[in-house]
Amino acid sequence: MFKIFKKEIEVGGKKISLETGKIARQADGAIIATCGETVVLATVVGAKKVNPEVDYFPLSVNYQEKYYAAGKIPGGYFKREARPTESETLISRLIDRPIRPLFPDEFRNEVQLLPTVISYDKENEADILSIIASSAALTISGMPFMGPVGASRVGFIDGKYVLNPSKKELENSKLDLVVAGTKDAVLMVESEAKGLTEQQMLDAVKFGHEGFVPIIEVINELAKECKKTEWVVEKKDLSEVKKKLDSEFTKDLRKAFSIKDKQERSDLISKVTEKAKKLYEENENYSELDVMHELKDLEKGIVRTDILKNKKRIDGRGLSDVRQIKCEVGILPRVHGSALFTRGETQAIVTTTLGTSDDEQRIESLEGLQRQRFMLHYNFPPFSVGETGRIGTGRREIGHGKLAWRAINSSLPTKESFPYTFRIVSEITESNGSSSMATVCGSSLALMDAGVPIKEPVAGIAMGLIKEGDDFSVLSDILGDEDHLGDMDFKVAGTKDGITSLQMDIKITGITFEIMEQALNQAKDGRVHILNEMNKAIDKSRDGVGKHTPKMEKITVDKKDIATVIGKGGATIREIVEKSGAKVDVNDEGVVTVAAPDEDSRNKAMQMIKDLTAKAELNKIYNGKVMKIMEFGAFVNFLGKQDGLVHISELADKRVAKVTDVVKEGDDVKVKVIGFDRGKVKLSIKQAAI
Repeated sequence: MFKIFKKEIEVGGKKISLETGKIARQADGAIIATCGETVVLATVVGAKKVNPEVDYFPLSVNYQEKYYAAGKIPGGYFKREARPTESETLISRLIDRPIRPLFPDEFRNEVQLLPTVISYDKENEADILSIIASSAALTISGMPFMGPVGASRVGFIDGKYVLNPSKKELENSKLDLVVAGTKDAVLMVESEAKGLTEQQMLDAVKFGHEGFVPIIEVINELAKECKKTEWVVEKKDLSEVKKKLDSEFTKDLRKAFSIKDKQERSDLISKVTEKAKKLYEENENYSELDVMHELKDLEKGIVRTDILKNKKRIDGRGLSDVRQIKCEVGILPRVHGSALFTRGETQAIVTTTLGTSDDEQRIESLEGLQRQRFMLHYNFPPFSVGETGRIGTGRREIGHGKLAWRAINSSLPTKESFPYTFRIVSEITESNGSSSMATVCGSSLALMDAGVPIKEPVAGIAMGLIKEGDDFSVLSDILGDEDHLGDMDFKVAGTKDGITSLQMDIKITGITFEIMEQALNQAKDGRVHILNEMNKAIDKSRDGVGKHTPKMEKITVDKKDIATVIGKGGATIREIVEKSGAKVDVNDEGVVTVAAPDEDSRNKAMQMIKDLTAKAELNKIYNGKVMKIMEFGAFVNFLGKQDGLVHISELADKRVAKVTDVVKEGDDVKVKVIGFDRGKVKLSIKQAAI
């Protein structure tokens, strides 16, 4: 019934198997990829007809994690998987980025790629396996995919690179790097690092590339046995259109790309675009999309030639020059920390808000319920590029926010030294190139303005590449047009000494490690320049948090006293909250965290907790209250909830006939601890008065 094809390979001490022919046979390509007990089903289907109105490649990648894969039922009211989580969105982008450049420009059939995690062992990560499975599914589908693609994760543990480390191993790693590409070239890098050098990052990419080349060979072997009939892609002859546009509009476009102001430049290009459309609106042989495609190629050629031959960029800068930078902090009076970062025509308002552990983000995943104390949210409203459009959180917002999160994360203080929860929000108010790196810079400034003791300031820079044959130019701090018309988007963030995040996307297949090395070194120079500009606004964290920030303090109590602080049914802790106005949180280790709107509230709550958990000291005098009268003495409450007995002989410096002759219930008295008897405290009013 089934004609099954299967290949296996061992990579980094782990066996990976790729199988097809049994499941999802009606898809154009379907692969079951297995590593350990983690299993991914990747399917791909392409539309057989092209939508003539589409001027781009409509590839959609939707990575999904099924809760049954880990033996779990989804939480919440609806007991089924709903909209994609942030993690699923990020992994979808991770799969998309190395695959998209490997389709020919003329291929515009809709393609849907669905990698689905159907078994998960919590040890072998599904993201790398999903890239491999997706690549294999595309390779055997017959589509014009210039792959296959391989992928690997690289860790840096105890000074050594580790291929495809486990989740537990990553906890002790200074690097979490994902690299993907073809047999001959790297196409995508995504990483978080703890201050690694440029050379260490470059070596990590090389190590990861060498690690996945055997996987590509196995996919090719599988494809030889079961690849479907190759699709025929027709390429329309547009040489006549190209020649006409070249003669009519080269002069105008050269003039446009000599204008430094983005808006003026865009207006002139728009006028050229309208003229080009009218030129062929009566011609039935060529569609408007054909004309626009060739016009874009003409724009691309003009910009790229100027950069390669004349070393001349659109805004007149040198290849390694960074645009003018202006940094301001404390721009918003009520927020805990704020900054305005402006670099050329890219600008971000970035805020830091500090909260308590109650504000931590709770995330449900295949790993179980997790808590995250650092959140970074990136917003890209359409007005930032002078347009109207949809408002909301898309893949771009999630991806750019996570990139900035990775850049900043390693510089944050530990929870033990600084118990706050962090939320950074970046509002992009202008954009012309690398708003994600503006977010990194603004986040560092806003954290320091909020009084967060970060280890070192962090800055980021976006690099570009123009390459024709063996001739290439690496560009620092790229503009939006240089990004769109170039061959590489290479983003590096870090401190003055090391890299904290690296993201790279390559649009061509010919980039060498020599080019990467030059880009990394050039990026370091740019990053140090940006940090120097940032230091003019603020060069270290403020001493203490601002007046509008919740005041927090921690105290550790004996585990035996946790119940005392909480009280029966939580009565005691509620009383502390009501009387002080502070938030109080107690964990299982006895760590009590107090957060209050002001210092008075915090101090009041802290004193109440200290009184509750304090131990009576011999010969020390305390304030107390008479709680109960007995014939032989009085029970006095002191240190919050602790009681002790004042014997009738210790009430006064004379003989006392009746206890009520000296004290009555409710009296405030001073008492001295004079001894302990089988855990009970013996008190004296008489000796406290001496």
